[in-house]
Parts: sequence; structure tokens; C-alpha cells
Amino acid sequence: MEKTILIDGREIRFKTNGATPLKYKLQFGKDFLSEILKLSVLKSIQDFENIDASIMEKLDFEVLYNITWTFAKTADQTIPEPEKWLETFEQFP
Repeated sequence: MEKTILIDGREIRFKTNGATPLKYKLQFGKDFLSEILKLSVLKSIQDFENIDASIMEKLDFEVLYNITWTFAKTADQTIPEPEKWLETFEQFP
């Protein structure tokens, strides 16, 4: 699956395929599906403008950044390593 999203005014291609979980594990040393499960706390959010502090404590933003990088790297092999890539954005919602 491939999709283009807008991040900081730039179109970023995301792509997933059968190798996505392996690419994630090779880069971050963590199981992709276990990390996805950590995001299940997002299902309980009804209003993203007024997120409860207890939910924020459970949310690991590193997982979001890592997954985002993995999808982008799968779509474009030329992007740099995660930290360098994230530094190219002034805002990363």
C-alpha cells in the first residue's frame, strides 16, 4: 500500500509491504506488531484538542516517529537515518 501525506508543507510518500516489519526490527531492534499495539491507547481519544493527561502518559511518541520513518524509508530509500530525517522538518505533528 502506498499513500502520500503532507508533513510540514511537504508531500511525504509512505509505503508498506511484506518487508515493513522486518525493516522496522532491523532499524530499531523492536517487534513491529508489538510496537503498533502500544498505540492502541489512541482508540480511546474522542477529542484530540483536549487529550487527558493520563492518556498522554501512556503514549510513546517514539513509536510514532519510528513507524513514520519506516513507512517513508520503504517508499524512498534515499531518506537518511531517522534522527537526520526528522531534523529536516521544522514541525512534525
